[in-house]
Amino acid sequence: MKKYNRIFTIVIDSFGAGAMPDAAEYGDAGTDTMGHISESVDEFHIPNLQKLGIANLHPLKQVAPVERPMGYYSFLKEASTGKDTMTGHWEMMGLHITKPFKTFTETGFPKELIDELEKRTGHKVIGNKSASGTEILDELAEEEIATGHMIVYTSADSVLQICGNEETFGLDELYRCCEIARDITMKDEWKVGRVIARPYVGKKKGEFKRTSNRHDYALKPYGRTALNALKDAGYDVIGKTITIMGAGGAATAICAQAALDGVKKIHIFARETSRFWNRTQKLVENINATLPCQAILHENKDKEELAQAISESALLLNATSVGMAPDTEGSIIEDTSLYHPDLIVSDVIYNPRETRFLREAREAGCRTFNGMYMLLYQGAEAFRLWTGKKMPVEEIKAKYFSE
Repeated sequence: MKKYNRIFTIVIDSFGAGAMPDAAEYGDAGTDTMGHISESVDEFHIPNLQKLGIANLHPLKQVAPVERPMGYYSFLKEASTGKDTMTGHWEMMGLHITKPFKTFTETGFPKELIDELEKRTGHKVIGNKSASGTEILDELAEEEIATGHMIVYTSADSVLQICGNEETFGLDELYRCCEIARDITMKDEWKVGRVIARPYVGKKKGEFKRTSNRHDYALKPYGRTALNALKDAGYDVIGKTITIMGAGGAATAICAQAALDGVKKIHIFARETSRFWNRTQKLVENINATLPCQAILHENKDKEELAQAISESALLLNATSVGMAPDTEGSIIEDTSLYHPDLIVSDVIYNPRETRFLREAREAGCRTFNGMYMLLYQGAEAFRLWTGKKMPVEEIKAKYFSE
């Protein structure tokens, strides 16, 4: 089998290809977004999905199956309980959710929740129903601006959303209210997957526009993270400063979880030309605005800032593919004088087990740690998801992690 250096998971939201057997239990009997689109339009042009075999999987009026699809195709049935967006995303990453998040689509939020939210925020709640984000602004934003009341609404997902006009309500006040809402909705009977701040601008109906200053207050994943893997390997960086090289998916996940788990400061180094630069800037802004952690984004080529960051860090982590097989001669750090004995040096790469980056750090007296623990716990969650049984983690550790 061909080996791949990277595997990307791409989610096409709101493009379902049919209902699961238990769809009726969630009010979704007969759902088939893709099929219904095909039935209701004259043209349906999806050439890349067609090449991958989408029409081989699901008959479409305008799209023909292909004789030799470029990809494998199949239906997957969600094993977790619930239909919330976050449940599905967590399951794709190996977490099996057995207790669904609460939804309030049909009823709005209970009076007891709203009463507590009003008491703690000091704002009267208006809305409290399932609605489109743009429609509820047209309906209630003028009232919110005039009175200082607070628009609260939900959707089909497990979510509590609060709107706030950036000029009259203010971003800081909106974020404060959302933090209170997140705290209130940690109770089991009200536990929603996300609380979302929905800022907007405009003064009258027809002019309201949501802005990019949205912020999500999501539940933490119930499974293990990169920091759990570090701790298992005997390294604890909570309350300390860390430096992360990279801005891709692995780096983003590690940064976010590190900030949530109590790291004091995070230096992130990336290329300004990277397509992930703007996303990482937004991540840094969100961390600094909502958590007691200072995040700083640096340009890779700024060697002085890199030297300063590493000198004050307890952990230096490579979250890029530099040094991965077959290109094992590369290292994200060229100046080995930056290593110091108190530094833990980690690499998300596990092939090879010891990259040049780790080897040179070890030779400089640093403790080193490769990507095997992340691989182990990703595998353990996947094993549980597919078999319903616990993987013998300790046995695997004893056999493969004792070197």
